[in-house]
Amino acid sequence: MRKDSEVAVLIPCYNEGSTIGAVVADFKRILPHATIFVYDNNSTDNTADVARNAGATVRKEERQGKGHVMRRMFRDVDADFYVLVDGDDTYDARVSSSMLTLAAGGPYDLVNCIRREEDATSYRSGHRFGNTLLTTIVRRMFGDGIKDMLSGYKVLSRRFVKSFPALADGFDIETEIAVHALSLQMPIAHLDGAYRGRPPGSQSKLRTYRDGFRILWLIGTMAKHERPMLFFCVLGGLLAGISLALGLPVVFHYVATGRVPRFPTTVLAMGIMLLAFLSVTTGIILDTVTRGRREAKMLIYLQQDAPRVQPPTGGTLS
Repeated sequence: MRKDSEVAVLIPCYNEGSTIGAVVADFKRILPHATIFVYDNNSTDNTADVARNAGATVRKEERQGKGHVMRRMFRDVDADFYVLVDGDDTYDARVSSSMLTLAAGGPYDLVNCIRREEDATSYRSGHRFGNTLLTTIVRRMFGDGIKDMLSGYKVLSRRFVKSFPALADGFDIETEIAVHALSLQMPIAHLDGAYRGRPPGSQSKLRTYRDGFRILWLIGTMAKHERPMLFFCVLGGLLAGISLALGLPVVFHYVATGRVPRFPTTVLAMGIMLLAFLSVTTGIILDTVTRGRREAKMLIYLQQDAPRVQPPTGGTLS
């Protein structure tokens, strides 16, 4: 199959007319042999025109949400390496050359840029806390191979992209990327990069609480799908604890007096305990199903060539 480029720079955009021109220009200087794709997600400003005039290949995704855009990009573009970056001009394009060198030399399927703040305005306090909390939860549940999970600056290999189902709709796509890499135990690397505040006139599309709860919900959903034994055993343990809390006093009273004074409580405790056993059984069954799904994704992953191609030498920012 023909590849569009050895390196493709993928930039999802929504109303980034004030910054996308600079982003495209920077990456054209740093990675002159890369093909730069800007996917416009129903922008109401001049994002598409600015990106096109700056030299990017502009395409449109009409379904709203970053997840929809990235799913479309991964389906459409064929390359050896994919540089994924936001269009808000908060990341340093010069880091991409080092990230690509690291990805090809490892080889690594995911190279994640760990954001290092250039000034106090780079992060809103709620974003910093939420990122730390959500990253910690994912590391505890799926493995500690990922740092700064919500960073929008990554290099992905072809075999990562072509085995990635991309089911999320919005900003929770970053979480899905991390879980996909961890669940298949892909080689992952990290590289520090400067992270600056948005330029004047540019506004963040991330809503701290709404998107934070959405990501948290996705983590729970993916725990159910990817770690069903753990998920349903924890649920079963909670149900069993409730059952024992309700039922033990009745048992103790029966042992002491030979009577069952709260018969409805007894029935309720027995019902909850049955649900606990059912939950554990569900976990055992779904764990087998999940293993089959993971093996299928691994086979698709292994069908792709390892990222051995050295990325083209980049330029420098003037």
